[in-house]
Amino acid sequence: KEKEVKRQTLLELVDYVASANQKFPEIVMQETTRMVSVNLFRTLTTPPRENNISAYDLDEDEPVMDPAWSHLQIVYELFLRFIQSPETDAKLAKRYIDHSFVLRLLDLFDSEDPREREYLKMILHRVYGKFMVHRPVIRKAINNTFYQFIYETEKHNGIAELLEILGSIINGFALPLKEEHKLFLIRALIPLHKPKCIAMYHQQLSYCITQFVEKDCKLSDTVIRGLLKYWPITNSTKEVMFLGELEEILEATQPAEFQKCMVPLFRQIARCLNSSHFQISAKVTLFCTECHISSSLLCI
Repeated sequence: KEKEVKRQTLLELVDYVASANQKFPEIVMQETTRMVSVNLFRTLTTPPRENNISAYDLDEDEPVMDPAWSHLQIVYELFLRFIQSPETDAKLAKRYIDHSFVLRLLDLFDSEDPREREYLKMILHRVYGKFMVHRPVIRKAINNTFYQFIYETEKHNGIAELLEILGSIINGFALPLKEEHKLFLIRALIPLHKPKCIAMYHQQLSYCITQFVEKDCKLSDTVIRGLLKYWPITNSTKEVMFLGELEEILEATQPAEFQKCMVPLFRQIARCLNSSHFQISAKVTLFCTECHISSSLLCI
């Protein structure tokens, strides 16, 4: 009965936030963030899992569903509506939605439940848009999460969602690109090609990388050389993914940049053509006939 009373109270609060037509007073902001902290911030328990592509079969692997989700969902819905409401004054709210609060939100991205990560993705995206003061903190925290994932654990459930948020952030970067953003590409995004479980997040990673090259074509040489550095030797599934990404990068590559990395690139393409794996040799044969490769060669 107590759970049902709590549930009904939360639903009433969702309606209140959704229908508000004047600025929320400071006490509402304080109590909302306190309630969110008490209900959402917790230590996540992650069962042991083998880190290879077969262990992360995206079609067959059953996601772990949190038994408390029916309660958590209402809290997330309430907070999402609160963040995106025009009645939430960012200047006042940042007293309570502070750096510490944002970092604890980011910790929750390691949740096993994909429904929770989806809500977190929407909320963090709106926090990034609404609170400019938090933007450097969010980028740095994501950077640190990637470092830990790449070089220490190779275990994190929310890499794909974090990359999806980054895709929107990168899309909004002003030109010319700041040096810190280029360093993020080199030190965090390119090394994300290293982990064995790349299949979990490769689509989102490839989008982020391509965004950088489209914004600054001079980065294509750095990106292609980075891709070649982490090129898989014995993992054919991963190699097919790399070829697909390389194709997208080359479409945005100018002849001058292509010429800089041409020799190591064609060495790798030659190795792929000699591959005993049918998918790789077929993919690279088709790849070599694409017009952007031919046109780049003709422009040299």
